Amino acid sequence: MNRLVSIKVLRPEFTCDEDFIQRFRREAQAIASLSHPNIVSIYDVGWEDNVHYLVIEYIEGDNLKNFIRAQGTIPTERAVEIARQISDALQHAHENNIVHRDIKPQNILITREGRAKLTDFGIAKEATTATLTQTDTIVGSVHYISPEQARGETAGPRSDIYSLGIVLYEMVTGALPFQGETPIGVALKHIREAPPRPSSLNPAVSPTLEHIIARAMAKNAVERYETARQLSLDLDKVAKPVFQKAVKADTDDEFATRVLPTVTRGNLPSQPAAVPAPVQNNPGRRRTAWLWAALVALGLLAAGVAAFQFYINVPEIQMPAVEGKTQEEAKSELVAKGIKEKNIQITLRAHPTVQTDRVISQDPPAQTSIKVTRTVTLTVSQGPEQRDVPDVVGYSLSDARIKISQSELNVVEPQQEIYSDEYPQGVVADQDPEPNTKLSRGSGVTLYVSKGPQPVDVQVPDLAGKTVEQARSELDKVKLKLDDNFTKASSAAYLEGQIISQSPDKGTAVVEGSTVKVTVSNGPGPSPRTYRVEFRVKDDDKTHEVKIVVNDVRGSNTVYVNTEQPGKKVTKDIQCYGKAEVQVYIDNELFSKKTIE
Repeated sequence: MNRLVSIKVLRPEFTCDEDFIQRFRREAQAIASLSHPNIVSIYDVGWEDNVHYLVIEYIEGDNLKNFIRAQGTIPTERAVEIARQISDALQHAHENNIVHRDIKPQNILITREGRAKLTDFGIAKEATTATLTQTDTIVGSVHYISPEQARGETAGPRSDIYSLGIVLYEMVTGALPFQGETPIGVALKHIREAPPRPSSLNPAVSPTLEHIIARAMAKNAVERYETARQLSLDLDKVAKPVFQKAVKADTDDEFATRVLPTVTRGNLPSQPAAVPAPVQNNPGRRRTAWLWAALVALGLLAAGVAAFQFYINVPEIQMPAVEGKTQEEAKSELVAKGIKEKNIQITLRAHPTVQTDRVISQDPPAQTSIKVTRTVTLTVSQGPEQRDVPDVVGYSLSDARIKISQSELNVVEPQQEIYSDEYPQGVVADQDPEPNTKLSRGSGVTLYVSKGPQPVDVQVPDLAGKTVEQARSELDKVKLKLDDNFTKASSAAYLEGQIISQSPDKGTAVVEGSTVKVTVSNGPGPSPRTYRVEFRVKDDDKTHEVKIVVNDVRGSNTVYVNTEQPGKKVTKDIQCYGKAEVQVYIDNELFSKKTIE
């Protein structure tokens, strides 16, 4: 019929289930029966060589999601009008017992004239049924599903109203009401949490519109609008008069279709009686008429021959292969083959891998026999779609992932870790590329997550001979940790409970926060030995304080303290364990020391 259409092909994983195919055909045929200005029309449904397809109306425009991304927020008047049009579309579908089940901005197309059209009607129902049977998981656009869908229950007309409420929320605020690190997390928020008030994100949202959104998004389906028509009527109340006037003008159109009375002889206006023309018999005029008839016949014959030569007898060529060539190279080659430049149509499209100005595809395909008058369409690459890199420095890692994902970019895995004095542990301290840099859609952003301040090096203290608690206290002073999983071993040099050895060794430089492992004695330890200490006090007519200190595996112990007369000889037997050092102090000054092996 010489019109542009879109053809949607069913995914191969669904073509093996004959029961599903039958439901798919019935559903598609049912949707094809819908006729509404805000629903994309389905013209045909069929299959060939196990490929099942839909032929649908081609919409020249873009989807609502891209409009939201481009504008941030949709002006409230425009958002209300879009939501009202989709409400009318849903009402028409619901009246025909068809529930959409996948309302989202990606499924709402905006034509160049600004009309909203709902697409993918009903197909989500069948795809969800088949997938749930196989995987027992939630399928659909998790940010827009209703609480009952999130619970795995059957979706009804009020589920569509809930999803449309979220779309309206996103249009006027520029943000989704629920975000989460996982799809299940988002689904749980639909069930349990209340979204932020739209007016807190966009003060332009009136209380009336906020109430409409809240009612459409009620957790309990019974508290929502009963029908999409009720929602549409409430939206009409907040719509600007300009839209209402436009609707009224349509109804007053003098060229609109209307019921007219049947034309009968009785209601015809009076006309003057027709007077028959006089009949004249003139042979000369008859000959002139025949001459003119012959000339007209010759002219028609000539025109027919010319038309045959121009339209029918047209040269044919083999369509050359121009994919991958530049636009100018492709056009030059086609023109050289005899195709008129006016018959070469160029369609520009973003492509992730094909270079800018290179031909992505051609129609007709290469080696096809075509007439030189046929229109040839070349789809030319505009290069990858570009996205602005968001600024996520200072965000938590999970929030940074969400913001980057919203820009249709990816986080390079695994993320990098760096020390930072400015940002606490777990917060993004740097990113590559920098914010507001242009990146191809789907490209990766490297995140550098803070590990906290750079730790300093400290020396491991000597723990030999100390108890576990004494060792822990010593390590705390230098911000080190004691490994609680210490081992035990027999030792003749250290008493039970004392540390025999350590790792790292004493004096080793390690980073703050490091762990030190120790081995603890199980005994029996060294046997006590007796050692005699002998010395003479200074003879200077003064009394003196005398002190004897023993340093052995038990630690440092004062074993004798007394005031002695000048010149007196002091003899004292002491006990020590293992290797020991005996120190003698007179008036708190070291007088002598002796090592005992």
